[in-house]
Amino acid sequence: MSDAAANAARKPSMSAVAAWLAALTGWRRHGVAFLGGAVATLALPPAHVLPALYLAFPVLVWMLAGARSRRAAFGLGWWFGFGFFAMSLYWIGNALLVYAAKHAWMVPFASLGLPAFLAVFTGGAALAASFGRSHIDRALALAVAWVGAEWLRGHVLTGFPWNLVGHGWIGSEALLQAAAVVGIYGVSLIALVSACLPAALADAGRGRWVCGIVAAVLLAVPWAGGMARLAAAPPSGEAVVPGVGLRLVQAGIPQQEKWRRDLRRRNLELHLQLSRDNRPDWITHIVWPENAATFFVEDQPLERAAVAGVVPPGGLVITGAPRRATNPLRLWNSMFAVDGSGAVVGKYDKAHLVPFGEYVPLRNLLPIAKIVQGAVDYSPGPGPRTLRLPGLPAMSPLICYEVIFPGAVTDRSDRPDWLLNLTNDAWYGHTAGPYQHLAIARVRAVEEGMPLIRSANTGISAVVDSYGRVQARLGLREKGFMDVRLPTALGQKTLYARYHDMLFLALWLLACVVLIARRRERG
Repeated sequence: MSDAAANAARKPSMSAVAAWLAALTGWRRHGVAFLGGAVATLALPPAHVLPALYLAFPVLVWMLAGARSRRAAFGLGWWFGFGFFAMSLYWIGNALLVYAAKHAWMVPFASLGLPAFLAVFTGGAALAASFGRSHIDRALALAVAWVGAEWLRGHVLTGFPWNLVGHGWIGSEALLQAAAVVGIYGVSLIALVSACLPAALADAGRGRWVCGIVAAVLLAVPWAGGMARLAAAPPSGEAVVPGVGLRLVQAGIPQQEKWRRDLRRRNLELHLQLSRDNRPDWITHIVWPENAATFFVEDQPLERAAVAGVVPPGGLVITGAPRRATNPLRLWNSMFAVDGSGAVVGKYDKAHLVPFGEYVPLRNLLPIAKIVQGAVDYSPGPGPRTLRLPGLPAMSPLICYEVIFPGAVTDRSDRPDWLLNLTNDAWYGHTAGPYQHLAIARVRAVEEGMPLIRSANTGISAVVDSYGRVQARLGLREKGFMDVRLPTALGQKTLYARYHDMLFLALWLLACVVLIARRRERG
């Protein structure tokens, strides 16, 4: 026998690898599941290693074949999910180290407790997949159940649709275009079916190769469709709203210095200077980030007059700032538009607040303080709304992580022309968090078919067009400004903007019907 033949004979087949993984027990089984989940996160921003999905999810499918009980199947999915969320959400703990003396004790609960809770959803998906009787059945069931769990995760307990599997397609502008049709949950479904089906290559029979071909087609067709859509789109940066020029200010103020009383004047002067310096005459509006004004805009006329002093002729300064009411005392995380006379001509109150960050759920039972400054919880605003301001097309204001919720970023009864996202990611330092936040925001632009302007305190500020293409950006921890034109919205609504999650749910239900039919066919 030749050396090549001998090496081929010693090389384990895919079926042998699948059998070896299924036979693992104890800590080895849990450790490989955890590692598989961690590997899957490489497909997410900022790494964008899409093949990681095709390595990780077949491993989970093969290991489910060895689950000796439903409890073992749930545990396997839980460990996989724990690895997935612990590695992709590690940066949340960084927010608790900003004021370490007060919040450092909560780091284990955020860094491990939150992933442990979120892994319950993936455990449930693995439990559902364990009812399959072959690798292909388990692959399809895992994809369907996982995405169903993602949809639930995005809605229950105020929702947290961060780091969905579909976000693994963001690294390709062509693949990202699928979100305009089926939304990010639909993208997750297609991506997961494509990533899980190669597990069927370990089955016997000719049908396994059909699964491999289908997996490739599910990746190739959306990519080709996306390429065609981008080819028909105007060149990036050409389609702009006439007469609108924006300056995005990124002051780069560390979170520890943002609310210090002795630095408030300095911080305000920095924003004013960045708003004035070398400003061309075509700039009509200035945009500051979330809580860039650390004072009550409506209650402090002197500071408001200073802001008015840098307003372009006939334009506005749009800034994030706190808002309050007395008797009883209430606070809102808000956005204000101030004109050249110092008048507030528009405002918006954040509706979707961050649990434990801006308010404490079950405050009467949990003796802890919210993470952001102040002892009083923020109150929620009424929800998405369309704001009409002088000199600007109608817009939908979104503060911080309000932008991560699919189908919930616009007022459906009063459609805007663009999205404005004010945020402060300084809490998360130089981690993956700000990159993930920007990437998720890009998906909203594609889904809704409208541009997104993002102003962040320490980065990443960006201009995103209606196809999710980043036209300009200020990097993480950069200090400065960008002078940009406002891209135009699409001439008509995308399919997702018309039907939101209905198309995804129709696909998901169809997949469920296919699974049920296969199970009945096999008796």
